[in-house]
Amino acid sequence: MRNIYFDNAATTFPKPPSVAEAVKTAIERFGGNPGRGGHAFSQNAAAKVFEVREQAAKLFGAEVENVVFTQNCTHALNLAIKGLLRSGDRAVISSMEHNSVARPIYALTKQGVRADVAMVGRSDEETLKNFRDAIKSGPKCVICTAASNVTGRVMPIREIAKLCRENGVCFIVDGAQACGVLPISLRDGMNFICTAGHKGLYGPTGTGLLVSDGKFTPKTIIEGGTGATSGELEQTGFMPELLESGTLNTAGIAGLGAGMKYLETLGMAKIRAYEDELCEIFIDGLKNADGFKLYRRGERFVPIVSFNVEGIPAPRLATLLSDAGFSLRGGLHCAFLAHKTLGTLPDGTVRFSPSVFSSEKDVVLLVNNLKKICKTGSQAIEISEESC
Repeated sequence: MRNIYFDNAATTFPKPPSVAEAVKTAIERFGGNPGRGGHAFSQNAAAKVFEVREQAAKLFGAEVENVVFTQNCTHALNLAIKGLLRSGDRAVISSMEHNSVARPIYALTKQGVRADVAMVGRSDEETLKNFRDAIKSGPKCVICTAASNVTGRVMPIREIAKLCRENGVCFIVDGAQACGVLPISLRDGMNFICTAGHKGLYGPTGTGLLVSDGKFTPKTIIEGGTGATSGELEQTGFMPELLESGTLNTAGIAGLGAGMKYLETLGMAKIRAYEDELCEIFIDGLKNADGFKLYRRGERFVPIVSFNVEGIPAPRLATLLSDAGFSLRGGLHCAFLAHKTLGTLPDGTVRFSPSVFSSEKDVVLLVNNLKKICKTGSQAIEISEESC
């Protein structure tokens, strides 16, 4: 039985063939440790890393030295959040944050950091009012997701950035679900963009980015080998080495470069339009189904649809779909605050997230399967290669 993948909000799959080829080439040709020697293998690896760093700088409107490679978006967010906040500081986050923001902030509250939550309202105007009120408390940092990983709702980050600039507040954006789908740049006014390499940028897992405008410099939370200033016990004091301790993931970075090249070649707007169309097919096919509940409060969305079927807990529904040959994620999506805001605790929702490699035919198959589940509360007939 063929399994159809609709969990691209977790990580895009499949990857463009060029990504696998870039990883293979890096392993075969760029096997040296970048920045850890003057020999040809090290220099070749360093050149490949710098090439991808330049790509990311161009994509996000940054100076090349302010692009930091990380393991994932969570790693990038921790570097920024924990690197900037100290006891006595105040932070503001949205009520739709992923645990990669909520957990570091919660941990910091045990160390004397104060945190406020700005509620995400039914409209962008209401959300902005709540952020405006929260910023009056004088926070050092505001952290907000660019788009919810649960519902796909797009946040008014450019307007929030303007509020932060007017009040001298550092603005950190979690771009995990938006980068590669929406045009996001430091020119929009944010100070840090943190994102995953393995989602909308089509890179391998184990890759991420922390991109800065250079106005705020985080203190290190990790120290170690950087290849520069090796004769000093003090951590290298300049970017990007300041935040890049240890050997870089050269093969993953090469794959990330190929992913960003794929994005540039195909076109972000074209990808977004296609994925939005698949979401509309999904929603239109199920909006009148018995017991089908859609979670789409807001004005703009990235290609994510969160839903439930009455009487079937989300984890159970995801299992039924998996047994029928569809991969969707059910549960809390590592986003307790978002589900608390939506009122979907304790079971969460099921999340549909297509990619540019998804097909309309496969979406229709999923819709038909879900219609049967809605009607009977039981599993639909398993799909087969012939039915696809």
